[in-house]
Amino acid sequence: MHVDYVFANASVFRPDGSRPADSVAVLDGRIVAVGHGVDRDLIGAGTEVVDLGGATLLPGFIDAHVHPVAAGMQALRCDLSILPHDRAGYRTAIAGYAAAHPEDDVVAGSGWYGDAFDGGFPTAADIDDVIADRPVVLSSHDGHGVWVNSRALTLAGVDATTPDPPGGCIVRDPDGKPTGMIFESAAEPLNRLIPEVTPKFLRRALLEAQRRLHSVGVTSWQDAGVGIPAFGLTDILSTYLDADAAGELTARVVGALWWTADAGLPQLDELLARRAAAGQGRFSASTVKIMQDGICENCTAAMLAPYQGTSGDALTGMSFIDTSELTEIATRLAAERFQIHMHAVGDRAVRECLDALEVAIRSTPQFDGRHHIAHLDVVDPSDIPRFGALGVIANIQALWARRDTEIVERKLPLLGPDRELWHFPFGSLQRHGARLAMGSDWPVTDPNPMWAIHTAVHRTGTRADPHAVGANVFDTPLQAQETLDLRTALTAYTAGSAYANHDEDRGTIAVGKVADLVALDCDVFRAEDIGTVQAALTMVGGEVVHRTG
Repeated sequence: MHVDYVFANASVFRPDGSRPADSVAVLDGRIVAVGHGVDRDLIGAGTEVVDLGGATLLPGFIDAHVHPVAAGMQALRCDLSILPHDRAGYRTAIAGYAAAHPEDDVVAGSGWYGDAFDGGFPTAADIDDVIADRPVVLSSHDGHGVWVNSRALTLAGVDATTPDPPGGCIVRDPDGKPTGMIFESAAEPLNRLIPEVTPKFLRRALLEAQRRLHSVGVTSWQDAGVGIPAFGLTDILSTYLDADAAGELTARVVGALWWTADAGLPQLDELLARRAAAGQGRFSASTVKIMQDGICENCTAAMLAPYQGTSGDALTGMSFIDTSELTEIATRLAAERFQIHMHAVGDRAVRECLDALEVAIRSTPQFDGRHHIAHLDVVDPSDIPRFGALGVIANIQALWARRDTEIVERKLPLLGPDRELWHFPFGSLQRHGARLAMGSDWPVTDPNPMWAIHTAVHRTGTRADPHAVGANVFDTPLQAQETLDLRTALTAYTAGSAYANHDEDRGTIAVGKVADLVALDCDVFRAEDIGTVQAALTMVGGEVVHRTG
């Protein structure tokens, strides 16, 4: 038997309890040998031997929470995510994009960070003297707000008389006039100004995102919102299905179908039809995504106690779905054998999601749902053991757990010192028996797993990341007691996310597993800065989809 590939002289990352290995052989898309040295009988004229020179060979990374089509759209539009956090730089980029795209009726883009502006929020005045004849609509890097110019406000009919809608707010000056910063559902009239994207554009965006994900070693993912009304997206179910049918989808993808909060249980029939339409190719849609709150920075994350330093004593954020309804929704979804993927940032939202899932899990004991809650910015200590007890997966976005300026100046003062202790409590979750999966939430933050893993291990920023901005971001850990060891972090981004995707055929290096692999450019366990380690080769199903050099 002659194989297709042999990886030799590798530091092979294997599950706990497995024998150490330095070679892996691949045939017909599967791993057929893992061991020491190279079996010469496996090598034929068509075999490619990849000598890694001691570098780490990992299972392919699996991103458990990502929005690739939105990220690909960002790359194809006015992309501010690639820039340093600087008001002048943003203005120059917006002007340059507008000049280069006179055919665009709306200048659309995303990726800006609030710490580039005094007070943490941009205004229409920051754009008006750059471009005033066309509307400008720019989503924040976290996708929870938009920055617009005065022309956009006028065309959308948003003025001092416009009320804040449920689940959203309009930032206003002392006279009540909108400043140009709009949050959550209040941004819908502004986003509607952007012409509906074409299927061709969405397909380009997906393939661009897939290329980028492969370049950082990601071989599978869970799309955390197929049908999400954010990032300027339209429904992308057909985008995935068409790409899959055309053989363009090289990754294995689980789509989390979007739950529309105000549509209620009648939408369940449509979700069942959408799941059936997805079929069993490289893309499936076996999950439903429920968003229960917003984010801390704009006080829309649902908290058990009021935010500190805000006007009044009752500002505790927003729960987007009533708790009794949330429980009914979760129970019905589980009864239909849907996995449930929940967004919960604040400690109240986390508790509400756990409460709902507890009822759903107990009502469907034969269903291996592997439900998960993503983000977990703040978790009350009494709720931490519930993840392990219930079998709810903690889906973590580790890149956020560091002392960025935006975190230190905008977020931590709102939390206060007591809640800061339970800010991204990854270590506590792991010590109390929670299964961990890891994802990026790209385009909210970068998709590079090595940057996130560095932060998970050190609770500081990697010097490879231009968005690691802050006086102490590289040397002062954000709650050092919540670090993960490197093996645990790597496992969360591989086997942990494979488990969340119901896909144990991937996620570990063992004979018989699908050959989804990533070869790094060095031994990650010897790296001084984990974030500087790069993917030298990415393989999906035995096919090389990325290679440097």
